[in-house]
Amino acid sequence: AAKYPRIQVLMEKPLYDALASLAKKEGISMSTKARDLIRDALERLEDVVLEKLVEERARNPERLISAKEMRKRLGV
Repeated sequence: AAKYPRIQVLMEKPLYDALASLAKKEGISMSTKARDLIRDALERLEDVVLEKLVEERARNPERLISAKEMRKRLGV
C-alpha cells in the first residue's frame, strides 16, 4: 500500500517541461517538486483568504468570526 495518497495530473507539454527542469535543477523527483509547488500555492491561497478576513474585520471591528466560520471560509 502507498504511504501517501496519489493523484494523476495531466498537463500541457510546456508545463511538464518546466516542472522537469525545476526538479532536475534541485535534484529531486518531479513528483516531489509538484507536491512542493502545490503546497506553496495552497499556503499562498490561505494567506489571501486570511488577508481578506483581516481587511473585513478592520472595516467592521465589532463583527467577530468564530474558529468554525474561519475553517469554513478556508475550506479546512
